[in-house]
Amino acid sequence: MKASPAKPAAKAVSGTRAISKPVDTDAPWTFLSNHTHVLVCLAADAEQTLRDVASKVGITERAVQRIVAELEAAGALTRERDGRRNRYRLDTTLPLRHPLEKHRSIGDVLALVLGKGR
Repeated sequence: MKASPAKPAAKAVSGTRAISKPVDTDAPWTFLSNHTHVLVCLAADAEQTLRDVASKVGITERAVQRIVAELEAAGALTRERDGRRNRYRLDTTLPLRHPLEKHRSIGDVLALVLGKGR
């Protein structure tokens, strides 16, 4: 029988002492939402198709279309027609929506994820 690889330990703080716990790298959730994933894809390449975005994010093209429509309605992006294709322009100054995060902007998140000022 093949031994499973050891998972790296994460440190959880309980009071003042650190407790090591294995990190579950197979968890079905991520820290960022699909809305954020779509924004990251479009920030990286504003001319890619929504089909390409769907493939990268791991959701359906229809779900990406819905997310883009919601982001457009919220003012996070604008869609510009360029021949037969769309180009997406992000408003990186728009604050995040949740009260815990509203002191940060979309640009702050993109800079963190993409590693550059956007």
